[in-house]
Amino acid sequence: MRDLIFVAFLLGLWGLAFRKPFLFVLTYAYIDIVAPQRLTYLLLNSVPIALITVGLAVLGWAFADDKRDARLAPRQGLLLLLIIYCWVTTSVADFPVSAADKWSWVWKSLAFAVFLPLTLRTKLRIESMMLFIVLSCATIIIVGGIKTVGSGGGYGELNLMVSNNVGLYESSIISTAAICIIPIILFLRKNQTVFPAGWKVDLFSWALIFACLLIPIGTSARTGLICIAVLAVLSLRSVKRRFTYLLMVGALGLAATPLLPSEFTERMGTIKEYKGDQSASTRIAVWMWTLDYVKEHPFGGGFDAFLGNRIRFETTKNADAGGTTEVEATVMTDKARAYHSSYFEVLGEQGYPGLLIWLLIHGIGMIRMELLRRRYRKAENAEGQWIGSLAEALQHAHIIYMVGSIFVGIAFQPFVFYIIGLQIGLDTYAARRTKEAQWTPFTIKKPTWTTAR
Repeated sequence: MRDLIFVAFLLGLWGLAFRKPFLFVLTYAYIDIVAPQRLTYLLLNSVPIALITVGLAVLGWAFADDKRDARLAPRQGLLLLLIIYCWVTTSVADFPVSAADKWSWVWKSLAFAVFLPLTLRTKLRIESMMLFIVLSCATIIIVGGIKTVGSGGGYGELNLMVSNNVGLYESSIISTAAICIIPIILFLRKNQTVFPAGWKVDLFSWALIFACLLIPIGTSARTGLICIAVLAVLSLRSVKRRFTYLLMVGALGLAATPLLPSEFTERMGTIKEYKGDQSASTRIAVWMWTLDYVKEHPFGGGFDAFLGNRIRFETTKNADAGGTTEVEATVMTDKARAYHSSYFEVLGEQGYPGLLIWLLIHGIGMIRMELLRRRYRKAENAEGQWIGSLAEALQHAHIIYMVGSIFVGIAFQPFVFYIIGLQIGLDTYAARRTKEAQWTPFTIKKPTWTTAR
């Protein structure tokens, strides 16, 4: 029965998309995030629905979309450069079979990020894309939130509809993404025009935000806690009464602590006692190995180069011995340990040139969003304010993801490239609208153009 529901929903989206080809782009985002082919038993898992959908999306754009003023932004050029560079490193990878397997999905994520901004020509399209991303993530997050309330979850125990850890179904990745989309949810609650504004939108938005905050608890992912802290700090930029805000955050934190599962609080306590935690000690050892590796291989070892590592690390444990505390040190060895950091992932796999390109893609995005936010925050018309608010939301989402990725190897996960695609789309949209109207947001004179739908 569940298979039939997924099939009917997908066929419905495809049917509508043949009338409005942009819906193929939205449908691909849904398939990429939710992965309905992994949630069905027979019907969708044997059909390449993602390939079919993205092919129809490209054809729809090529033959039916308005391509006036279509151009590649500098970051799209950097994404293309990264694709070429990753292809070269894959061809000479230390572990060719494993590298080819990762390359098979990485290039698709990067290529779609290049294609996506070309389709985001209007305000409605940008809003629709954000809604599909948020609601697709909500499909996973709501399930996780309900299970957390019901059972408390636990590290590696929270089942998010599938039993594997692919994509957003991995605990640390979904924890990062769940907190990452909160600024976008807050923006949509106030500014989206797809659904009629009112109490229903407000109720769903706040309930979804609550579910997002529950995900790090249910998964016991320490990365999620760090992302929540980053979100709290970034929110200080937009609140009017900062002292009151800080008091409320502190009070909520104190009130929530006794209600948290013991497994969650114990695992979060290992953040400061990293030497006593094998997982944290292993990460640091892998990072040190990566730095030594790129000294001899400055251009990286291709995807999954970590398979060649051999590490030795030490863990410590405090033991009570007759009223005194003794520190017990244990030397351990391991091999083929993953990077557990996006920055070291890119460094080890793509070397210094790849890391530079990757950092430029993300750094330019955050700077461009800051420039848009400052330029349009004092705009005296609704569209200018919309651009400024969205730039801030996308920037905050991006920063949260990049901080979370310090501790998780998610450098090439598709989710962040949707944010990058939206940033490029917003940037080019703002430039085009300003050029069309010959309007600057700081003048008192109202623009002559009307809101694009």
